Amino acid sequence: MSAIEQITTEKNYSYLSDRLHAQKIAYINKPMPTAQERINQLKKLKAAIIEYSDEVISAVSMDFGNRSESETLMAEIFPLLDAINYSKARIKKWMKSEKRKTPMTLMPAQVELMYQPLGVVGIVVPWNFPLFLGLSPLVSALAAGNRAMIKMSEFAPNTAEVVKKIIESCFIDDEVAVFTGEVDVSSEFTKLPFDHLVFTGATSVGKLVMRAASEHLTPVTLELGGKSPTIIHDSFPIEEAAQRIAFGKAMNAGQICVSPDYIFCPRHKVHAFVEAFIKAISKSYPSLKTNDDWTSIINDRQLARLQSYLQDAKEKGANVLPINPQEESFEGGRKMPMTLVLDTNETMLIEQEELFGPILPIKPYDDIEEALLYINQRPRPLALYYFDWDKQRAADIVSRTHSGGVCINDTLSHVMVDDAPFGGIGPSGMGHYHGKEGFINFSKAKTIVHKGTINTAKYIAPPWNNLPFNLLKKLLWFKFKRS
Repeated sequence: MSAIEQITTEKNYSYLSDRLHAQKIAYINKPMPTAQERINQLKKLKAAIIEYSDEVISAVSMDFGNRSESETLMAEIFPLLDAINYSKARIKKWMKSEKRKTPMTLMPAQVELMYQPLGVVGIVVPWNFPLFLGLSPLVSALAAGNRAMIKMSEFAPNTAEVVKKIIESCFIDDEVAVFTGEVDVSSEFTKLPFDHLVFTGATSVGKLVMRAASEHLTPVTLELGGKSPTIIHDSFPIEEAAQRIAFGKAMNAGQICVSPDYIFCPRHKVHAFVEAFIKAISKSYPSLKTNDDWTSIINDRQLARLQSYLQDAKEKGANVLPINPQEESFEGGRKMPMTLVLDTNETMLIEQEELFGPILPIKPYDDIEEALLYINQRPRPLALYYFDWDKQRAADIVSRTHSGGVCINDTLSHVMVDDAPFGGIGPSGMGHYHGKEGFINFSKAKTIVHKGTINTAKYIAPPWNNLPFNLLKKLLWFKFKRS
């Protein structure tokens, strides 16, 4: 092969670095967009999402093989529009500089804190909620005055093209740009010297993203996952718990980073929970194969992964209970029934790996301390769910466990709150966005000290053995010993 042939056959990713360079130049030329400019950007984004909402719904369903319109509206479009409304109504307030206390050693002076845009934010989007998890961090980045580059998931190509249309309809490339392509493009994307990088996905991939970002000391926000536990207190009505958990676990067929991963249930109520859970799922999804309400698994690879977990559990002695009311066959398709798994142990893959699908292990406990010990000995999850009407006990559970977020007597819903941050901890992620915390996350909190015409430093400057400094030293010692 000649040198020319080799060059032309090698993949060229220069368009990524060229776009980043152009955005950084544009940022330098306009480093502090006004509040109204940011609000106008969000208004345009909102209008475009509404305009293309039908295309989004259709594209998401095509990518999955099937996902209901209602789930896409409730889990992607409506929360995103809520987030835009929340942010654009508060940007002016968030942008105001804050006065901070001036220490005695600096008086007379004023201390101010201003929030400055970081520059260009890179956003790597997962496949499970490709609209919401792509544009939700964008809302926070725009509210903070940044520009952004978005890499859509290769596993949701139809949605990626619609998101590209949405962005191109309201932004020029130097403001926001969307990129598609396979995993090699994602890899090159994460190597770029962004001013901040957001990644949502698996913990294993998050480590690679963080390693790539470290080459440029790029700060990262990692929204990962892990095995989010659910605990049902013995006093909680078991049918009520089953209904509420079934609703959350069935969303997107469990393909959610905060989906309940396993249930701790009082041992003497396991059978009752299983019956109630099967009843709840069967009522909501009386059939599966041709039911538009039941979401398919995104691709054959993910389906094979989930099936391998169940096969591994069976071979190691687990009791596997698929919930298939019509006893339908799913051969040749990617739909998979919700499946309860009993009698699990730590040698099974379903106890080791994040499930990210319609599989739900049930773990019995005799004393709730067993459940807490199990959870606290494992990597910190993205979410924890606790079912108990007793507020004091719930507060105790929250204070004694660590997770990215918590729901009491519910699942998933904390992700939908715009007035509170969303993010993981440790293996489930770092950093957060949504609302004001998102604005802060994508801003540099810059401290500014204002000195006036009086320069007190000249009176206490070296040589240090002078009267003003000795008086100041005595005053400070008196203050610190009295406080």
